[in-house]
Amino acid sequence: MNVLDVDCDAFALRAYDAAFALALAIEEVGMNTSFGFQKMNDSFNSTDLDTFKVSQHGLKLARVLSTTRFKGIAGDFSLVDGQLQSSTFKIVNVNVDRVRTIAFWTPESGMVKTLNSTNTSTLSISKKCNFGPIIWSGDSRYVPRGWEIPIKGKKLRIGVPVKVGYTEFVNVNKNHGTNTTKVIGFSIDVFTAVLSVLPYVFPYEFIPFENPDGTSAGSYDKLVYQVYLEKFDAVVGDITIRANRSLFVDFTMPYTESGVVMAVPIRDTRSKNAWVFLKPLTWDLWLTTLCFFIFIGFVIWVLEHRINEDFRGPPSHQISTSFWFSFSTMVFSHSNTPSPLPREKVVSNLARFLMIIWVFVVLVLTQSYTANLASLLTVQQLQPTVTEVKDLVKSGVHVGYMNGSFVYELLKEIGFEESKLKAVNSMEESDEALSKGSGKGGIAAVIDETPNMKLFVAKYCSKYTMIGPIFKTGGFGFVFPKRSPLLCDVSQAVLNVTEGKKIIEFENKWFGQGSHCEDNPNLSNNSLGLESFWGLFLIAGVASIIALVIFAVSFLYNNWHILNHAEYSRASKWRRVRAMFEIFNDKDLSSHNFKSSQQRDGSAGVRDEVKASPYSNWPGSPFSYEGQQSPYTTTSHASTETTPDTT
Repeated sequence: MNVLDVDCDAFALRAYDAAFALALAIEEVGMNTSFGFQKMNDSFNSTDLDTFKVSQHGLKLARVLSTTRFKGIAGDFSLVDGQLQSSTFKIVNVNVDRVRTIAFWTPESGMVKTLNSTNTSTLSISKKCNFGPIIWSGDSRYVPRGWEIPIKGKKLRIGVPVKVGYTEFVNVNKNHGTNTTKVIGFSIDVFTAVLSVLPYVFPYEFIPFENPDGTSAGSYDKLVYQVYLEKFDAVVGDITIRANRSLFVDFTMPYTESGVVMAVPIRDTRSKNAWVFLKPLTWDLWLTTLCFFIFIGFVIWVLEHRINEDFRGPPSHQISTSFWFSFSTMVFSHSNTPSPLPREKVVSNLARFLMIIWVFVVLVLTQSYTANLASLLTVQQLQPTVTEVKDLVKSGVHVGYMNGSFVYELLKEIGFEESKLKAVNSMEESDEALSKGSGKGGIAAVIDETPNMKLFVAKYCSKYTMIGPIFKTGGFGFVFPKRSPLLCDVSQAVLNVTEGKKIIEFENKWFGQGSHCEDNPNLSNNSLGLESFWGLFLIAGVASIIALVIFAVSFLYNNWHILNHAEYSRASKWRRVRAMFEIFNDKDLSSHNFKSSQQRDGSAGVRDEVKASPYSNWPGSPFSYEGQQSPYTTTSHASTETTPDTT
């Protein structure tokens, strides 16, 4: 019988060649030698294997066997270092009943496309070789992940929910004429995109979870439990990832936002009280602005007191003028041109520099205040009627939830009575119930998952707003059986889809461009705070301090000789300081402002307002002088008669 006629594999063929090679070696060794066997030496610790007899010519037989060469039925037989050398292999691709030759492998050339190839270099399998594609089971060109794909007419049974409302996620359409069912929706598009990312394909079919009359067969919990009962291989839809559900099934990564929120009506709360003019600014900004008005008025008074007649006179006049000058910057700018309004002008360069900065600060503040006040009085201010779910529990109002949703159990856990919970089935029904209100047989709020509520608020932007999240959830995910070999690959594919542009395209397709209403800015505090203007106040404060420092240094430098005069060495420090303050209270007749005024009045040669030393009239003071000029009086003043300042 020909051995090739026997149905055997490559290992059997190699075993036949090995037996043939052993026979050839025995023939060569046994021509001149008789074979005999002898028992090995016995020992105290010998085993059963030691009782076997061994050939006396084993080494010679092994040497002859290593040099045996012949062409066997499994290829060329050759041993090198006791290892059988591989011969040429044909690489074939077997797919169901089709067999395709991919390439050949030889020890000399490695992978080659044909046996007569002239390519003598060894090619690595990891390199890109143009040997044609490999088709795997399921007509996929990607390497399977090691699990059996149903390819013999078996399809994965994908359960989908039957919904009345929020059909943008899952919508089951039946054509009774053709007796076909079409399932569409956002969740279905995401699932289809996920399958396209997988490195393999598998057949599936959508099976609605419904009664014979076409209505829903139960809640989402019951639908998920069908996977545990092996009635469905998976469930696709707006299924929320929940801890109690994960006890029976596994979820993929979420493909939507997580959380439970509530949608409540909004109302116009435009301020109609007498104190609305205070709302554009926060209290800290009002207080800071007031302090800076007082501070700037004080700095201007210091800089202008000695050289400007407008900032002299009785103390009450000086204080009122300083405050008036500072606060008047809110309504008009300062200039030297005539005006029907009383204006004080500044003549000091330091004061002018400071006023440039302060007027800019006031300009920004007043413009911002005006714009915000106009917004408060004219723009519709929409505020939610309820901001906390606890308020709903305390007030005992009716609250809506989506029929069949797990939210019903959550609401009972936080204290809602069953009689206060009303099921709604669609966005239109929710809108109708919210419009009635709890007191008229409706509801005060509807509570559901974030994706549903965002879709609801997007449709009724002008009537409702979202509050929350009030609960945390895992978002929407796809359901698979426990330890499903598909779970890991599908979860990774979900991440690929949600991180790309496809998820945005699906949202625009099913929810529209305006699916996510912009957060209403009126729901937050409209008052302008100090954090928006602290930079301006910082600049004004630094400029004021710099102006004061420059003025103080200049004043002390010009009058330092008073304190260092030999006649004043016996005076106390307090009296010296008092003398400096009295000098500060005097007019600075050397100022160009007073010189110009005297020239206009024709009294340039008469110094009627030169004041004597502040110490000259002190009884018993060592600084009193009779018939002579004050030591700190300048030479230009020596020839004039000093009189007290009456201004």
